[in-house]
Amino acid sequence: MCRIVGFIDFNFNNSYSLEETITSMRDTLIYGGPDDAGIFIDKDFPVALGHRRLSILDLSPLGHQPMEFENLVITYNGEVYNFKEIKRELEKEGYKFISNSDTEVILKAFHRWGFSAVHKFRGMFAFVLWDKKDKKLFLCRDRIGVKPLYYYYKDGLFMFASELKAFHKHPKFKKKLNLTGLSLYLKYGYIPAPYSIFENVYKLKPGHFLVLDQKGNIEEFPYWRVEEYFLKGKEEKERWLKRSEEELAEELEEILTESFKLRLVSDVPVGMFLSGGIDSSTVCALLSKEGIKLKTFTIGFYEKEYNEAEYAKKVAEYLGTGHTELYCTPKGAFEIIPRLPEIYDEPFGDSSAIPTYLISRLAKSQVKVSLSADGGDEQFCGYTRYWLITDRIAKLSKIPFSNLLADTLDLIHPELALKLYNAFKPILPKYTNFRDKYIKLRNVLKAKDVMEQYDLAVCYFLEEDLKLLGIEPSEKKDLKDWVSVDGIEPLVSMMLLDLKTYLPDDILVKVVGLVLIDKKGQILDCNKGFLKIVGLTEKPIK
Repeated sequence: MCRIVGFIDFNFNNSYSLEETITSMRDTLIYGGPDDAGIFIDKDFPVALGHRRLSILDLSPLGHQPMEFENLVITYNGEVYNFKEIKRELEKEGYKFISNSDTEVILKAFHRWGFSAVHKFRGMFAFVLWDKKDKKLFLCRDRIGVKPLYYYYKDGLFMFASELKAFHKHPKFKKKLNLTGLSLYLKYGYIPAPYSIFENVYKLKPGHFLVLDQKGNIEEFPYWRVEEYFLKGKEEKERWLKRSEEELAEELEEILTESFKLRLVSDVPVGMFLSGGIDSSTVCALLSKEGIKLKTFTIGFYEKEYNEAEYAKKVAEYLGTGHTELYCTPKGAFEIIPRLPEIYDEPFGDSSAIPTYLISRLAKSQVKVSLSADGGDEQFCGYTRYWLITDRIAKLSKIPFSNLLADTLDLIHPELALKLYNAFKPILPKYTNFRDKYIKLRNVLKAKDVMEQYDLAVCYFLEEDLKLLGIEPSEKKDLKDWVSVDGIEPLVSMMLLDLKTYLPDDILVKVVGLVLIDKKGQILDCNKGFLKIVGLTEKPIK
């Protein structure tokens, strides 16, 4: 992906160079945009914008950024797949175009329709617009949060960037640990938006605009809410049930095929991460059915119990893709670990970051863009934990006096419970980590709804452990604070929760995922299984 960066310094006093600073910040991200680079500095206001380009559409110099049109300047990362349709609409309105880039389309669409232009965009994007006339800065992030966008605001300095590392190059950036972000990381293994590991640094939430005016006032608001589509699905459920399974399958295939083909709009070769699971296999199958030849990439393990490459190989052979495998060794995996802090800029606890890096590096050797199949679990109920939690709730409902039992356990401190267990250990069942299991049992019995049960299932550090480390738990007690689930059935609410937290802030942080937005703005995907790619030894498949 490209990289974007910029800042406004409301207290600028010529103590540093705007041009040198924005250039230094921009070039920390050169690996993400090796094809071109540009900056913009407003001569009338202390605003600086930067861009590093990875050329995907319109490889000519006409796609250079930051790009200007009348009073607007844009720096943009992403792809709007339906830009040609929007371009034709704008041409009917009298707009002229000098490039074949989607950047110019976004710029002129915003000029014509303002905030409502975003509702026309199908794709993944993070863009920032500077209005030279009204002295306003507009930040926008795509609906699901495929493209990252961070911002910092402290002492009159506002900065934004695709990655946190750019902020460190600004002389006024004050780096301080955010204990809320640390608490969330230890609990979940990632830091959900809007938080980050640094104080005064935030992730712009998916589906949101942020507006900064010339007086330094900030307004952040959503333009799209995924909850609305889950509720809409509930309303339309009865209508769907009246249709046959064959009719629904046919309609779904049409929608998926159109969505997948749209993501192949590119002026460079496109590949596909293939795991052999239902998700990525379906993407490959539907595109192959359309006569599209793909290069596919798979990571495998020499340990058979973890290796899925054989399944991917069979799918690739059946579909006739140009397939390459990469088998991982422990040595190859360990060599990646020192690079992870540089890649992610803040604590990130997902172990599959290592194989994701390996398969991305493999794909990069042959193609410039790769599709993945992330997003399917959250939309097609693919995680086993959904069913395990549903089953747990059903079993708990059958336990008499469960609340009384929870209250009783609450009276016995975990350390005392551990001492009692050790005293009677010879005649009791053998448990490892008895203290943790005791606390979790107590919390499970106390949990009032499916969201609390789900929070307990996905957390790593217990609140008791955080306190022992001297870290107060986040003011957001659990993940349900990130989403409104009123009126949504429990099983669906777990998928919704993951769409708003786990998907954008963990899965998509690792790799740009494939989350489908149809013409009505509905989220769709074909996947059932989580794209499992395990990360070395390159082996082309003929």
